[in-house]
Amino acid sequence: MSTLIEKTGGQTVTTKLGTDEHRRLLRTLKGEAMWPPPVWLMRQAGRFLPEFRALREKADFLTRCMTPDIATEITLQPIRRFAMDGAILFSDILILPWAMGQSLEFIENRGPVLGAIRNESDLNRLDPKRVPDMTAPVMETLSRLRRTLREPVGAAQADTVTLIGFAGAPFTVACYMVDGGGSKEFVQTRLMAYQNPKLFDRLIALLTETTTDMLSAQIDAGAQAVMLFDSWAGLLPPLEFRRHVIDATRQIVSELKRRHPGVPVIGFPRLAGGMAPEYARETGVDVMALDTGADFATIAGQVSPDLVLQGNLDPVSVLAGGQSMLKEALAIRDAGRGRPHVFNLGHGVLPTTPPEHVGELIAAIRAVN
Repeated sequence: MSTLIEKTGGQTVTTKLGTDEHRRLLRTLKGEAMWPPPVWLMRQAGRFLPEFRALREKADFLTRCMTPDIATEITLQPIRRFAMDGAILFSDILILPWAMGQSLEFIENRGPVLGAIRNESDLNRLDPKRVPDMTAPVMETLSRLRRTLREPVGAAQADTVTLIGFAGAPFTVACYMVDGGGSKEFVQTRLMAYQNPKLFDRLIALLTETTTDMLSAQIDAGAQAVMLFDSWAGLLPPLEFRRHVIDATRQIVSELKRRHPGVPVIGFPRLAGGMAPEYARETGVDVMALDTGADFATIAGQVSPDLVLQGNLDPVSVLAGGQSMLKEALAIRDAGRGRPHVFNLGHGVLPTTPPEHVGELIAAIRAVN
């Protein structure tokens, strides 16, 4: 039996929810090997869906994230269409710095633009005390989703879909905060880590604390598992990777497990390469998501058999569709047989992917010969 904690009229209300018996994804995230494996896809609620594009025309990105009616609807779209085993909150990793007071704008065909953090004065302007109030709509979205998922949603049966919250890991969020937007190399961020390590350590420490609190609030609001996206972890050499990726993640995971025993934490150290086994061993994550370049069978042989692995089909193969997609997908699915494994992609669904390809993929993963 699980609970949902809500704030109503200034009062805290605790609601008992259903058991986890029929949530195959949640059981797998907690270490149970299931066959066929449960499946959900990163960026499954996105531009490849025509129903998403219709909502996209009605509000800008930040408004969509911060409006519970819209964010709830977008989160549920792939559940209705594909009956995914997991519903991941529609939001963005940059909501946290925005909530602390950093300027943020999403520009079409350019991506996020932030007021860059380059010195101590810039950092001092951030106020972590703003975060609970600024992210209240996100928590409302999670509460609504948790209640909605108690009932059938499209082809998904009642109480079968696992609700996933998420945040960006400290290093990846710092990349956008320091560089002031997206980049292939995030040179300014890496320069700060080398040239002004005290300032960069302060930023990472701030993000570690606020990320922990935000994920904890997401769990209180209804998330049954949470995921840490470290999309740019692979930019760092081993010493810096240990310092800014592994250490920060370990602190977050440790505190979340203290506050919320039994709630799985998924880590995604994208492009970690040879550092992935150490990440799995040292951070304490329950689940490690693999990126497209990781060989599933090789990684499986390098980590504990109790570690849940998630991944890792190439999103371009889903764009291509057909037999090449199915061959690669089933090879990954079958490589995970006998161990706890969540089928997913190695990165997010591409915007031009035909929805029919995703439907064919999901059906193939779930087919038992």
